[in-house]
Amino acid sequence: MNSASDELSSRRTGMSFQRTRMSADRTLMSVIRTSLSLIGFGFTIFQFFEKLKQAGTLAHAAAPRNFGITLVGLGIVMLVGGIIYHLQFMLHLRHQREAMIAEGLVHGESKFPVSLTLLTAVILLLIGVTAITSMLFNVGPFG
Repeated sequence: MNSASDELSSRRTGMSFQRTRMSADRTLMSVIRTSLSLIGFGFTIFQFFEKLKQAGTLAHAAAPRNFGITLVGLGIVMLVGGIIYHLQFMLHLRHQREAMIAEGLVHGESKFPVSLTLLTAVILLLIGVTAITSMLFNVGPFG
């Protein structure tokens, strides 16, 4: 009877690791959504006022340009922070899980796959860096 109880406890603990991993992914997804909004809105403001300046409608578009660059920069900084936090959290969770596997408290049957959310965050970071580089130096695909 005791071994069945131990088995159920071990399985529940293993599932809680998976739930915690998915929760960390959801947290990173919320960072991605906020960063994407900041980057997209900042880039849109920048482009809108640059087009007005090029058309001759505005003589000086420095303030909106700087505001757009600031929003994109804030989105990038927030995304970098979210990625670093996610990596640290996941490494700690993996080490904790490995220690529990070594002690026989949890089965090591289920894998911890690479997070697709993390991959998405890194791709968005590259797009954000490309966008801000284009905005600052007028080069690249968005220039």
